[in-house]
Amino acid sequence: MGQFPLTLGRFIALKQAAHPGATGEFSGLLAQIGLVGKLLAQDLRRAGLINILGTTGEINVQGETVKKLDEIANQTFLKVFDQSGLVCALASEEMEKPILFPENWPQAKYMLLFDPLDGSSNTDCNMPLGAIFSVVKPASKNRMPTEDDLARKGTEQVAAGYLLYGSSTMLVYTVGQGVHGFTLDPGIGEYLLSHEQIRIPVRGKVYSTNEGNYHKWATGTKQYVEYLKMSDAATGRPYSGRYSGCLVADVHRILLDGGIYLYPGELKRPEGKLRLLYEANPLAWVVEQAGGGASTGNIRIMDVEPKSLHQRVPLLIGSAGDVRDAEEFIRGKRPGG
Repeated sequence: MGQFPLTLGRFIALKQAAHPGATGEFSGLLAQIGLVGKLLAQDLRRAGLINILGTTGEINVQGETVKKLDEIANQTFLKVFDQSGLVCALASEEMEKPILFPENWPQAKYMLLFDPLDGSSNTDCNMPLGAIFSVVKPASKNRMPTEDDLARKGTEQVAAGYLLYGSSTMLVYTVGQGVHGFTLDPGIGEYLLSHEQIRIPVRGKVYSTNEGNYHKWATGTKQYVEYLKMSDAATGRPYSGRYSGCLVADVHRILLDGGIYLYPGELKRPEGKLRLLYEANPLAWVVEQAGGGASTGNIRIMDVEPKSLHQRVPLLIGSAGDVRDAEEFIRGKRPGG
């Protein structure tokens, strides 16, 4: 008989056993994120049959129209963690201010930042969706965390990952010891280890970007994308374009098969669009742990010093060789030049 796949719970328990000082709190936190994924996957399977599509008529802190599923996803995270006792603070892309839990301090060692529903423009057309999470610890053990304590560099994360809702539901995460992917088996309600120690190829054959913004880009970005379209057998070009409108889905494809995802800065908006703390930092750590790279075009994403909870950054992420090439173009050079 073949070996039965490891469940998420069993995998976490085995990893925890390798660390004698582990208390089980992080294991519980990851299990709760998995529960969020199960609850939202159930809602998404029935989205077209119940009244959860469309917009709420509200605008979020990012200035974006709130989809009903955005609000449902955010509330699901809040409800799951509200009574868990596992976190002392929560921050969401959908909320202007974080939620602090003084009743959990100092027992709760973790703070959770999350994008509850990535790719919400896909909600009404049955396209991929995702969620992204980042876990950090309070800066001080001697006082209750404040809002400022949540704005941390990517290098200070203790865990990061994402949920992907597509043809199957997946949970992918890292704690700094590689990247592991679990696929939800709805028949038994368990996440099973499907991708152990994921490694991203040094280069890929796919690029993912919203080319509708081409006219807004700086010259270096335009030149890089044109370079990817040129035929050159020695460097594996041309690359194929793949873009779903869901950051998690596009990065997941590249994590497994290689290539590069770009959401660059623009001439009139050089700061970019994606959020540093909720999107760029956690995905950067996942991809780096798989052997890839993540950059603003000028600096490693994980080295960006956060100045605010909802700070935006440009993002180039994917295979290490492809990210290096993109950086060279943005800096006014050609690869190898």
